[in-house]
Amino acid sequence: MNKKPMTMDELLAGAKAAVVVPKVGDTIKGVISKVDKKYLLVDIGAKTDGIVAEREFAMAQDLMDEMKAGNEIEAVVISENNGQGQVGLSLRQAALDAKWDFFIQAKENDEILEAKGIETNKGGLIVLVNGVRGFVPSSQFGKELVGNFESLKNQKFKVRVIEVDKEKNRLIFSERHVSEERELAFKEQAMNKVENGKTYQGVVSGVMHFGLFVTVEVPLASKETGYVEGLVHISEISWEKVNHPKDYHQVGEKLAVKVLGRDERTGKLNLSIKQLQPNPWIGIEEKYPVGTTLSGTVSRMEGFGVFVNIEPGVDGLIHSSKLEGQSDLKKGDSVTVHVDSVSSQQKRMSLSPIATARSVEYR
Repeated sequence: MNKKPMTMDELLAGAKAAVVVPKVGDTIKGVISKVDKKYLLVDIGAKTDGIVAEREFAMAQDLMDEMKAGNEIEAVVISENNGQGQVGLSLRQAALDAKWDFFIQAKENDEILEAKGIETNKGGLIVLVNGVRGFVPSSQFGKELVGNFESLKNQKFKVRVIEVDKEKNRLIFSERHVSEERELAFKEQAMNKVENGKTYQGVVSGVMHFGLFVTVEVPLASKETGYVEGLVHISEISWEKVNHPKDYHQVGEKLAVKVLGRDERTGKLNLSIKQLQPNPWIGIEEKYPVGTTLSGTVSRMEGFGVFVNIEPGVDGLIHSSKLEGQSDLKKGDSVTVHVDSVSSQQKRMSLSPIATARSVEYR
């Protein structure tokens, strides 16, 4: 059984222990004692009330409908004395938590929300939804807006939440999940109908440094069209060396793609553009046998040598050891070379500039 304080010193010590001494940065709980149009008073168990006022009150406007006298709330101390003897409080974190909860709920319920376009970047459109900034990637616009989502800047349009990650501060929306809702309903059916090795039509929905995102159109038995996302890796864009996919294709462009398979981790198709064209290395030994003299164009310079483009998709290498007297070569120069060795399997061709080419030895 607890001993009751008997002396005055004991009573004062107990009272002192019970009084809250708030410090800036503390998160404390309190009970709302008054709700005004311009401020909120909170009993925090200290000598004076806590107050949510001015800018902090404006920041919490979305929560005001739920704020009633007698409600318990959590707040952060932003000042120990606001000049009027009150403890300044912020509900910003509580307001932010409420907004995250709103988006989590909207995603779970598959709700349609209103977004306003704010600004564009290389990857898509930054939007404002329910007072919070989020992002619509270029791949998440319907085919009517692909390549033209800049037109939504300062405009309102409908979206669905597709990713909410509070820890990473990621809030991702999709316009096409609204505008192409009917088509996307056939996605699973379309995915099951896709055949490896078959060619389909598609639209480039995103251009990244590592490849192209393409929305593939899959005809269904019901005469509907299903849409499946796929990736053309940079190595599958062209038989030529690709420095950046943007040099070959743009968002909104229609093209044909070949299905290589499915990435089980991402659920996307693995696609190829280059495999719709003949492999230029097949039969290369017969086309350019060792000892052949031919002309090409310097395509790129490396520390170990110079690459010469012989035909689209076929580059041969003049090793640096063979460049004596040819050190002034630069990209775009025409050069006459001899074929020293060639392999279709390794996709390699070794060349010598005509001035330093050695005679072929026959054994």
